[in-house]
Amino acid sequence: MNLTRRSFLHYSLAALAASNALAQGVAPRKSKALPRMPPSGRPFNARFTDVAKAAGLVAPVIYGALDHKDYILETVGCGCAFFDYDNDGWMDIFLLSGTRLQNPPLGATNRLYRNNRDGTFVEVTEKAGLHSLEWGCGVCVGDYNNDGWEDLFCTFYGQNKLYRNNRDGTFTDVTKQAGLESPKARWGAGCTFFDYDRDGHLDLFVSNYVDFDPAQVPRPGDNAYCNWKGVPVNCGPRGLPPGCHSLYHNNGDGTFTDVSVQAGIAKLRGSYGMTAVAADFDEDGWPDLFVACDSTPSLLLMNQRNGTFQEDGLVRGVALSDDGMEQAGMGVGIGDYSLDGHLDIFKTHFADDTPGLYRNDGKGNFDNTTIAARVGTENRYTCWGAGIIDLDNDGFPDLFMTAGSVYPEVERALPQYPLKNPRIIFRNLGNGTFEELIEEAGSGIAAAHCSRGCAFGDFDNDGDLDILIINLNEPPSLLRNDVSGNNHWLKVKLQGTKSNRSAIGARILAKYDGKIQAQEVLSQSSFFSANDPRLHFGLGRAKSADLEIYWPSGSCQTAKGIPANQIITIREETSASLNDKAARTRS
Repeated sequence: MNLTRRSFLHYSLAALAASNALAQGVAPRKSKALPRMPPSGRPFNARFTDVAKAAGLVAPVIYGALDHKDYILETVGCGCAFFDYDNDGWMDIFLLSGTRLQNPPLGATNRLYRNNRDGTFVEVTEKAGLHSLEWGCGVCVGDYNNDGWEDLFCTFYGQNKLYRNNRDGTFTDVTKQAGLESPKARWGAGCTFFDYDRDGHLDLFVSNYVDFDPAQVPRPGDNAYCNWKGVPVNCGPRGLPPGCHSLYHNNGDGTFTDVSVQAGIAKLRGSYGMTAVAADFDEDGWPDLFVACDSTPSLLLMNQRNGTFQEDGLVRGVALSDDGMEQAGMGVGIGDYSLDGHLDIFKTHFADDTPGLYRNDGKGNFDNTTIAARVGTENRYTCWGAGIIDLDNDGFPDLFMTAGSVYPEVERALPQYPLKNPRIIFRNLGNGTFEELIEEAGSGIAAAHCSRGCAFGDFDNDGDLDILIINLNEPPSLLRNDVSGNNHWLKVKLQGTKSNRSAIGARILAKYDGKIQAQEVLSQSSFFSANDPRLHFGLGRAKSADLEIYWPSGSCQTAKGIPANQIITIREETSASLNDKAARTRS
């Protein structure tokens, strides 16, 4: 650790105390947007079109009233998932939903859509046993019982739920029998399956947002925490008690044990937890946790390899902004934008603040590169879903984020803060900097919606990444990506044997055309959402790639000269002599 960062902590803590003294419901950091550079002139070969209606995704995601929000519960919204629940090799869609405090409309529910393999989907929610009329928040996907079928864990305001995949197209709510039922209502937010003790069974982390009781919460305008730029708005999160986060150990028999106290998680008080991502940031072979936090310092929980975690967000450079201020952390993208073989972090924030981009040195220490990478050109919107993904298959991962206000009332008084916003792409120029694109990326990006979670996946199996987006009080968006040009790609599905069956926590280093890129199988990222678990690598002009796979069990496996433009499955080899040909099968 360098001395510059340690000495900076004193300034950061002083700035943090000063920001807390400012009465406002959200972190008040204001960052001036950088001027945009002249257009690069390079063609962007990805074009996004919203095909949700044609695909059959027509039901709205209900979340709170339309023209006002009396409580923060109505504003946060929810996530979504691409996952293959029926194991047919095609990504299905799961959408969370909320309700309304008064007169909830008929038909509001979470929804499951089965992929028809022809660009359309059919809703199977009732048949699958996933109907739920509640305040849904986050979803994470993982095979917690290692039976080869992906299960769902969903967070709610009230009671979280574990849905076991019955392997016949249906799910069963096994929350109580799994030991995950809470004795009182809580506001579950982010969640992630991960094998923190590397015993081959997926454990579970849950971030909790606010200790919320509508009977105790002030009304809009009642105090300084219920006001934004002079406009009375819903109160919070500041001024409301923060939630407490939870860690559950998988016992290997279908049940979980709450180990929050033993693991040091229970002592982490005072943060408004949102999206939770598990990944091995310091590359020691043990998964760590990053939690984006709203209006409080974000958390980086480093795995101590003995069942406990140490919170190091401040000292490792990801807790605060580069000027030591709290930010309203919402969504998290994880990927290797700099192509150095290490997992970087992209985090979204509130209006008047830029997103944050953090480059990993490979040891779990991060440098804030927001300004240097030219990502600080955008501060107009409240942003949510996030990703570090290669959208045009040129071999350089891009950045993506969704946006939407939490204050319908503000637009009437301050039209520069509209409720509905476009989506934003920062295309990677390959030299450490990014170029902001909106209209240039197609009508699906430029269209304005009040969006929240998003998931990245290839729903039509054509070799590019499509985007599923939650829009509040509207149908979702399904942005079909049509990539032109001659760039190549490779998509890899990993299957654990000694490691957990979902291979969550497995890392691939892909080497192609003189480049190296790291990706890891994640259970949750973006904003409260779950991506297609098949790792997607754009290869540019390269026609093949060499792969190194680092499994959660600790083994390493290689697969050399894999031809481009295919979807492959690699199964964890457990013999002493690893044979990549035996491990590789075409999907």
